[in-house]
Amino acid sequence: QVQLQESGGGSVQSGGSLKLSCAGSAVTSRPYCMGWFRQAPGKQREGISAIHQSGYTTYADSVKGRFTISRDNTKNTLSLTMNNLKPEDTARYYCAAGWITSGGSCRMTTQDYTYLGQGTQVTVSS
Repeated sequence: QVQLQESGGGSVQSGGSLKLSCAGSAVTSRPYCMGWFRQAPGKQREGISAIHQSGYTTYADSVKGRFTISRDNTKNTLSLTMNNLKPEDTARYYCAAGWITSGGSCRMTTQDYTYLGQGTQVTVSS
C-alpha cells in the first residue's frame, strides 16, 4: 500500500516562506503525476500544482509565480516551495500521486490521483 507523508507545514506571517515535502513509501511504480492540493475550512479541496515525471509543471493561477513544485523521481519525493505567502493560502496541504496524464502533463483534479497523503497545516497570519 502506497503511503504519502507530508511535512514542513507551520505558521508564518504574510510575506513569509515555507517548504513542504512529501515522501512516498511502498511505491513500486513511479507515478506519472504528483501534485499538491489544499483545503481551507468550509471550502472545497483545490489543486494548486502538479508535476509530470518528465518535469513538466502546472500551477493554479492563485499560486503561479509564488510557489514552485519539484520532485525527485529516484527518491519518490515531492516538494513545494511557497514564497510570499498570503492569509488566503491558509489551508491543509495534501500531496498526491497518480498514473493519469493529459497529453504529457498533469491535471490538478483529485480524480486523476490514486493516493493522497494525510496533509500538513499551513497557517498564514496578516
